[in-house]
Amino acid sequence: MTDDRREDPPADPAFGTMTSPRNLQPLHVPTKRIIRLGLLAWVVALVATLAVPTLREGERSWWPWACVSGLVLGLIGCAYVARGRGNAADAE
Repeated sequence: MTDDRREDPPADPAFGTMTSPRNLQPLHVPTKRIIRLGLLAWVVALVATLAVPTLREGERSWWPWACVSGLVLGLIGCAYVARGRGNAADAE
């Protein structure tokens, strides 16, 4: 019988030292900034669909409503983060 145990590969100096899962820390994400940028993107998309008539006619008549839905959901997300519920308590 052969020994099937594998050793951990050596750390590559180009990538730094290996980190075990116990040493990992959560990544800080600027949640409020991301939500605001998303809201800005939906506003720009809504203005574009309202300014260009061909973007809201015929088969594309739902496009402005998709932008409105994105804005509403973004505002709900903004309120959720502002209230600090769940993991949103650590959001900045």
